[in-house]
Order: sequence, then C-alpha cells, then structure tokens
Amino acid sequence: MYLKNVLGATSALALTAAATAAFAQDTTITIATVNNGDMIRMQGLTDAFTEAHPDIALEWVTLEENVLRQNVTTDIAQGGGQYDVITIGTYEVPIWGEREWLVPLTDMGDDFAADDLLPAIAGGLTVDGNLMASPFYGESSMVMYRTDLMDAAGLEMPDAPSWEFIREAAIAMTDRDNDIYGVCLRGKPGWGENMAFLTAMSNSFGARWFDEDWTPQFDTQEWADTLNFYLDLMNEAGPPGAANNGFNENLALFQQGQCGMWIDATVAASFVTNPDESEVADSVGFALAPDNGLGRRGNWLWAWSLAIPASSDAPEAAKTFIAWATGPGYLELVAENEGWANVPPGTRTSLYENPAYLEAAPFAEMTLASINEADPQNPTVDPVPYVGVQFVAIPEFQGIGTQVGQIFSSALAGQISAEEALEQAQAFVTEEMDAAGY
Repeated sequence: MYLKNVLGATSALALTAAATAAFAQDTTITIATVNNGDMIRMQGLTDAFTEAHPDIALEWVTLEENVLRQNVTTDIAQGGGQYDVITIGTYEVPIWGEREWLVPLTDMGDDFAADDLLPAIAGGLTVDGNLMASPFYGESSMVMYRTDLMDAAGLEMPDAPSWEFIREAAIAMTDRDNDIYGVCLRGKPGWGENMAFLTAMSNSFGARWFDEDWTPQFDTQEWADTLNFYLDLMNEAGPPGAANNGFNENLALFQQGQCGMWIDATVAASFVTNPDESEVADSVGFALAPDNGLGRRGNWLWAWSLAIPASSDAPEAAKTFIAWATGPGYLELVAENEGWANVPPGTRTSLYENPAYLEAAPFAEMTLASINEADPQNPTVDPVPYVGVQFVAIPEFQGIGTQVGQIFSSALAGQISAEEALEQAQAFVTEEMDAAGY
C-alpha cells in the first residue's frame, strides 16, 4: 500500500522490472569517439555487447575529429574523468602513456588475443612494454598507380620501387595536354597533411627531425636531398595547384583518372578500386612506398585506437568494452553483418590469414606489407630520441609540424626556394625547442 501511495499508478511489477534493470546495468561507461564510418558502425553493433554484458551500460559522445582531439586532450590533461574510453591516435599514445595519463591494457582476457596484434601497430601503442591503447583500425601508406598508364609508358612497377623509379615513371606518364599528371602527392600544409608525407619520405633519405641531443636537423644534406627531390618531382610531373592538395583532393584527382601514381594512405585502396566511385577502378595496382637504398621506406604508420584515461572510475568495465570492440570476435561480427570488405583493417595478423578477407580485399597483402615495413620505435636511418614514423611524439610537434608544413608548402607554390625553406624551418624549430627547454 505504501509503494502504491508513493508511486501512484506504477505497478509493483513495473517497479520490480525497473529495479532489475537498474541493478543489471550497475556500471555506465562513457565512450568518446570520432564520427567516421567505422566508429558509427561500431555503435550500431553494440547490442551484441550489451546482451553479453548486461551489467555495463554505454553512453556515446561522438564528435568531429578536431573537436574530439580538443575535448579529450583537455579532459585528460586536467584529470576531468568525463570519459571512460577515448579514441586517440598513434601520435597521442606515447606522450600520454609516458605521463601516466592512460591505464595499461593488461589482463584483457584470452579472447582479446593480444599476441595476434600486428607488431608494427602494437609497437606504436606500447610504452615501457605495456600496451596503452588497443587499435581499432590501422594503416600505412603505399603507391597506388594506373596500370594502363604504366603499360603505355613501357614500364613495370616493382613491388618495392625506388624513388628514382618513381621519378622516371612519373615523367613518362605525364600528359599535361590531357590533364594527366605522373604523380600526385600531398602539398597542403599541416602536421597531418604534407608533413606526414614529407616526414615519412625524409626517413628514406636518411633525414631526421632531431639528432639524439634534440638539435633540429633541417640544415643537413639529407633534408636538402629530400625537399629538393620532392619539389623537382612535383614541378616536373605533379598537378597544378599542388600546394593546396591534401588527401581528399588527391583522392578525387586519382579517381577521375588524372594521376598516374599516388603515394598515400593504404585505406584509400578501397576507394580507388570501387567502381561506383572511381573511373579507373579496373586499372589500379599497388606497391610499397619508395626507398632510397638506405634501409628505410617512405611509408608511415597510424592507428585509431581505444584507450582508458587514468581518471576513469570504471577501468575494468572499460577494459571489457575495449576487449570486445578491438578483439577478433568483433571482426567476425562486422563481416557477418556488413561483409568482409567492411571489416576494420590493419590491426590483426589473423585477418590477413583469412581467405574470405583476402578475396574481398585484393589490396590486403600490400597493405599488410606496408604496415610491417614501418617501425615507429626506430623510424630513421640514424638514431633519434623520439618515437613516430610520420610525426615526432612530443607535445610540441603539432605546432612545429604545422608551421614547417606551411613553410614547405610555400616552397612548393614557388614563393620561396628550397634553401630558404630549410633555413626558415631550422630557425623556427630551433627557437621553439629552446623555448620548450629541450
């Protein structure tokens, strides 16, 4: 009678059901993620998680990439505890792991199969021997090229080309009268745009951002060789306005048949071979990113990964979710619902041993080879004090990388010479690093 008086029309049966539900979901975790297709798909499949784990409720905060980075960085730096699971990249993991801002992903359970993670991807997410974030999908970069134009030029693309071959082929395939350019490369300024490409490229020329004493190295012959080769190649065989072209612009050019070769993210392979999106889908080949005979290739390494902030008050529930979302069972769930072609790539060895996936993704083997070529712990020919292939895993890199990208983009636009660009980069980075106390 008391319950009826207090709750009015609520029946005892409804009260019991509500109480049961409340006790069943006794832990709520908040997940901050990026609004890309793979993450949206994950949200749509989480009924499978909640059915298996009725004691864990999920709350989603889905944001555009730049907003996500800002919100998550602010929260974790201040220990705000707003999120229990965060989506971060390979750049953030070493920095935040060293600062003990992340919970090590130990004791993830046998079903997680940590040994199945691709070593190159896991290496970039490991600090002091501990996995600090689990990869949701990973990528490297490789050469995508028009097989018909290569044949017409009388050339054959090696599986592992040199930069000199790329230059020879680019010049041979260029037909400016018909708006066909031998090579399309990133020129748009930004630490994640042109500097992702140029930093990875510089590794293959023996260049470094810093020596072991954190002294900037843009005044070296290796950087001069890198930048001059890039500028000469783009002037000889690149499209007009290349200083404004990033990933999306070059993707559009390639899909429209205007690029003989494009060196960029392996994730683009599914776009350029999709006949619904690409005019050249039936004549695309793949090769490793070029090298210069020094033991390093010009390819990068990246992964979007899930991690747990140290400020989370539900780390065990967060681990349970991450083990589900990034474990091998999730790949099978996506394949069952969306087809193997839509499985998140680049994280697990077993995926690249799966005949169903290999048949659905003809670029899979070259993607795997490209990922395996990258070594974020030892990215350069000579030793360096930093981790990262196409970036330097220090907090200052976002600022200095973007400014150097602007300088190099100006050189590509013809506003300054390569020598002036390198002098400006050396002076700017030296000043910034001195101010930061390196």
